[in-house]
Amino acid sequence: MSLLFESIQFGQLSLQNKIVIAPMCQYSATDNGEVTYWHEQQWAHYALSGAGLCIIEATAVQPEGRISYADLGLWNDLQRAQMKALLEKVKSLSPMPMAIQLAHAGRKASTDKPWSGKGQIAPDHTQGWQTVSASDLPFNDTDAAPHALTIEEIQKVIADFAESAKRAVDAGFDLIEVHAAHGYLLHQFMSPLSNVRTDEYGGSFEHRIRLTLEVFQAIQNVVPKGYPVGIRISATDWMDGVESWDVESSIGLAKALEQLGAVYIHVSSGGLHAKQDIKIGANYQVPFAEAIKQNVSIPVIAVGLITEAQQAEDILQNAQADAIGLARAIQYDPRWPWHAAAALGAEIEISPQYLRCQPHGLKQLFKKFSD
Repeated sequence: MSLLFESIQFGQLSLQNKIVIAPMCQYSATDNGEVTYWHEQQWAHYALSGAGLCIIEATAVQPEGRISYADLGLWNDLQRAQMKALLEKVKSLSPMPMAIQLAHAGRKASTDKPWSGKGQIAPDHTQGWQTVSASDLPFNDTDAAPHALTIEEIQKVIADFAESAKRAVDAGFDLIEVHAAHGYLLHQFMSPLSNVRTDEYGGSFEHRIRLTLEVFQAIQNVVPKGYPVGIRISATDWMDGVESWDVESSIGLAKALEQLGAVYIHVSSGGLHAKQDIKIGANYQVPFAEAIKQNVSIPVIAVGLITEAQQAEDILQNAQADAIGLARAIQYDPRWPWHAAAALGAEIEISPQYLRCQPHGLKQLFKKFSD
């Protein structure tokens, strides 16, 4: 029996299998952070993939929280209404739950699209703006220094995460993921490399994780009782020889989040410092997920260069994680779950319109969605 194709619970949300489509920025929104036809076809691909859950791309809670001018936002009701209409279309295709990742890019905001150069756009440019962070330390030496958020501005960030969460629920998303990874704002507060504050949001470990915990609590306070909220973290800054965010810090954070009611911990890494030294290779982030899994009882999602069905299965069989996140692999092969089911001898639900395309001799591997 394949563990990858067993069901899993994220709180009260049940997934038909343990394949999670991880958030991937598309840089295809309007300048006002609204969905476009690209998102319509992209979300439809996700819905028909056979995965257990899709988490759509990092979606900003404030205009200045976007990574680029082409990022999605959920800071106003028009954005919510457009997402709601699109979700209704997508959910007519399959019963796969759809989630949203709420985010603020902090000092890594105001950039160009990756294929247009990716560098930071100056605040005085028409498509740029003043970035913010825990402290006035830029990500790159050539970047404009971010504005260090005041206590009042921090409270506004927390409130805006909560407001966006309410809109996400109303739009019809089945789960919210808080983005506290990849060097974006919440991660910037957590790492001593980017946070040199001396107030209640800086200094000690407890103070540096305070914003992340307060954002999480604020979201919990406005969503319906039992509504699932997970979180994505960077397990390490990949910075040896200096005080930084590391696996032990992540374990401490994960324990605190479990106490607050997080339904999972989604374990990525890096993105905080320009001089990070990432040892990239197959399963390179899996040991971080395993370390966190050994210290919490909620599900842990592993992600990062997991590309093959047996590879994903082995991670689960070895109890290194509870679910598998796929990003670029599923961009490349939108039917990755179908092919994984065939490789592992498992069943997977597909839309009845696709039943005729079953490979000869493998008909037992597929079943149609329940009516």
